[in-house]
Amino acid sequence: MTEESKRLSDVAWKKWGPYVSNREWGLVREDYSADGDAWNYTNHDTAEAKTYRWGEEGICGICDDTQLMVFSLGLWNKKDKMLKERFFGLTNAQGNHGEDVKEYFYYLDNTPTHSYMKMLYKYPQNAFPYDDLIQKNTERGKLDPEYELIDTGIFDNNEYFDVFIVYAKVSPTDILVKISVTNKSENEAPLVILPTVWFRNTWSWGYQNYKPKLCSTVENCININHKEVAFKNFYAKEKSSAIFCDNESNNLRLYNSPNSEPFHKDGINNFVLNGKQQCINPENFGTKASFLIDEVIAAKSSKTFEFRISDHDLEKPFEDFDHFFDLRKKEADDFYADIQKGITVDDEKLVQRQAFAGMLWNKQFYHYNIFKWLKGDPSEPVPPKSRDKIRNYDWKHLDNFDIISMPDKWEYPWYATWDSAFHCISFSLIDPDFAKEQLKLFTLDWYMHPNGQLPAYEWDFSDVNPPVHAWAVFRVFKIDEKMKGTPDLKFLESVFQKLLMNFTWWVNKKDVNGNNIFEGGFLGLDNIGVFDRSDTLPNGESLEQADGTSWMAMYSLNMMRIAIELAQYNNIYEEMATKFFEHFLYIANALDNMGDDAFSLWDDQDEFFYDAITTNSGENMFLRLRTIVGLIPMFAVEVIEDEILQKLPVFKARMDWVLKNKKELAGLVSHWEVKGQDSKHLLSLLRGHRLKRLLARMLDEKEFLSDYGVRALSKIYEENPFKIQLNGMDYSVKYTPAESDSGLFGGNSNWRGPIWFPINFLIIESLQRFFFYYSPDFLVEYPTGSGKYSNLDEIATSLGKRLSKIFLKDENGNRAVNGQYPRFQTDDDFKDYILFYEYFHGDNGRGVGASHQTGWTGLITKILQPRLEQKASAIAETQAVK
Repeated sequence: MTEESKRLSDVAWKKWGPYVSNREWGLVREDYSADGDAWNYTNHDTAEAKTYRWGEEGICGICDDTQLMVFSLGLWNKKDKMLKERFFGLTNAQGNHGEDVKEYFYYLDNTPTHSYMKMLYKYPQNAFPYDDLIQKNTERGKLDPEYELIDTGIFDNNEYFDVFIVYAKVSPTDILVKISVTNKSENEAPLVILPTVWFRNTWSWGYQNYKPKLCSTVENCININHKEVAFKNFYAKEKSSAIFCDNESNNLRLYNSPNSEPFHKDGINNFVLNGKQQCINPENFGTKASFLIDEVIAAKSSKTFEFRISDHDLEKPFEDFDHFFDLRKKEADDFYADIQKGITVDDEKLVQRQAFAGMLWNKQFYHYNIFKWLKGDPSEPVPPKSRDKIRNYDWKHLDNFDIISMPDKWEYPWYATWDSAFHCISFSLIDPDFAKEQLKLFTLDWYMHPNGQLPAYEWDFSDVNPPVHAWAVFRVFKIDEKMKGTPDLKFLESVFQKLLMNFTWWVNKKDVNGNNIFEGGFLGLDNIGVFDRSDTLPNGESLEQADGTSWMAMYSLNMMRIAIELAQYNNIYEEMATKFFEHFLYIANALDNMGDDAFSLWDDQDEFFYDAITTNSGENMFLRLRTIVGLIPMFAVEVIEDEILQKLPVFKARMDWVLKNKKELAGLVSHWEVKGQDSKHLLSLLRGHRLKRLLARMLDEKEFLSDYGVRALSKIYEENPFKIQLNGMDYSVKYTPAESDSGLFGGNSNWRGPIWFPINFLIIESLQRFFFYYSPDFLVEYPTGSGKYSNLDEIATSLGKRLSKIFLKDENGNRAVNGQYPRFQTDDDFKDYILFYEYFHGDNGRGVGASHQTGWTGLITKILQPRLEQKASAIAETQAVK
């Protein structure tokens, strides 16, 4: 066991971590406007002067798990109009493809206890082109590419700094910080470095008036005084002065109203840029403080600056600095060497380790109490009455105060429940306890709605995400059991009990017609449909969703699987397994027999699953648009071995009774003899013929299959868009392999062609489960039309390799993810730094959307696990309950 592995059981080592958001402005929880326009209530330019209510932001910041104190980095190149204290990006209205960060930073390393962390920020030496980025992107339309930072020419002639920020913990409350700056240009360049500490403002809202204090009495040391923070001192090795202000809003600047305090959040900015002595405290104390280091970095040279935040009074704080840095770096290397022991390709190790780093860096302190947000704080103005009707007014119980894995701490610095489920698969490989905690978190009373709904995301907690939580719970449970050798039944049972409530909510709220056909709204797939699937149809029609129904079939099987596992230790769960077994059968039957006329969401003409519209008169009409919605029925699959049925007599008896007495349902359960021995039972929405017909579409390179994975929409709509008229309105959908060409859902997310990791990952796992049932004899043409046949496991492995090709170097040393910019392919200072985007171009694999959404794209970590280990663990992890 490595030293890092040993530390995982000590929660104190996780007390401090990279839990600071990259953006707090423009968020719902910081929005107190009358109209709910979160993007404009707080913005980038006012962020330096406004004190936040619910959290803090910074560049490469760290904080404690309740964010009482924060450390982050400020920079100034002596040309920018403001200190670089936060990453810049566009609001939803400013970007021609939605909100987007316009900076280059890379997460390079991190351990689960954050004992060693490293990231890189590329800071231009010339004035940052804020206005140019806004103007050009505002002028561009949906059919134009985004205007990125590199397009401005700011990195021409290498006029930028590589700023590496590295942390190493001596102990849980003794942290070393190394900032290494390299001038990449041919000329010397000035740089002001401002390592900054501050306290989150907990005293201005009218609940308590305790105000902590930062001060300085000796050179190169800032004293930390907070009754709940263990740190005592912040040391700088470089000779530097300390400057102080307060984490208080500058009301005069923001609102042209008087300030009650003399020193404000933007005081250090105003002093450094403009020399305004009155903006910093001459008595050297406050609630925000920076060391001021004014340097000139010689051409093509580097300089390192060292700092320490400690709970000790140290006479020689940097005496053991190099020793501990080297030790923690070695321990990180040892930890990942153990994780990657079966990987032999160095580039795969590099990609996987940076993906793990991105997952860990995207952990964030998330604080949001909706009751207080709606009501307002005692010392603040009462929110406008309109706030009660704008959003989230029916989630007054929600009170979040936790470290949560975010999709992306700039574009998505708020959790999305179905994203988190996928995150936990990656986390389970390096920190299964954290993965389990995350999954349990969303089922707690102060997250889950009293009616059983899981919160979606802060823009609308009542929206509906695909119900993949149970799937993730069981996956993480089995991975954890495999790693530790013992099953965590307490975790499995406690989450299962809460998911019973959530399953009931789905049945009660989303099966509108009571026919086991589910209408879940957009279900996280944003603009994939013909129209906004969250909207009510104008003439009372209802949308019968193939994916909503399939997700619920999958959910039923996931709950059955968990119940079967628990029943092996407590036979009372056999009856629960029976309940979900039968529920699955009724949903499966409904897909084929919807309504009195036995209408089916399976279209025999096209041999594909489609959404359908049902009118008030009971007429049904297919929406014959081939999207991954029609592939999602594949996810509802489970294989049960006869061996396990013998251990569960109640469940087996009920299964046998159904097969014997309910002929209309019996055909949905296939039985297969393997080598005359173990019998395997297949529960699936797809029997052999339909599976092959779906795969014929999915594996067709003219339709769904790309060199880089499975597309979200068939490529056949590239030249001939899908068109339909409904209620006098014309609708069309075109294959759009990259950025969205419409403003639907903000325009920053597109499901009409690109490759998305979560769906591809579920496809791979489903194929593996089908393979376990059908055995190697079940062959499918792959790719369709090639004349070559493969079994389902071989196809699953091949799809994983296609996804991996997005990040791995090809024969020319290029990475598809970087396809848009040649410099990112060839420049030694860019080419091996990986960005894990939100989704990927359906034809060439380049990154699209949020550039740091390692979240669910972090699934590449699991895909890159050694092939032999994947196969050895397939039964335990994905395929059969045994």
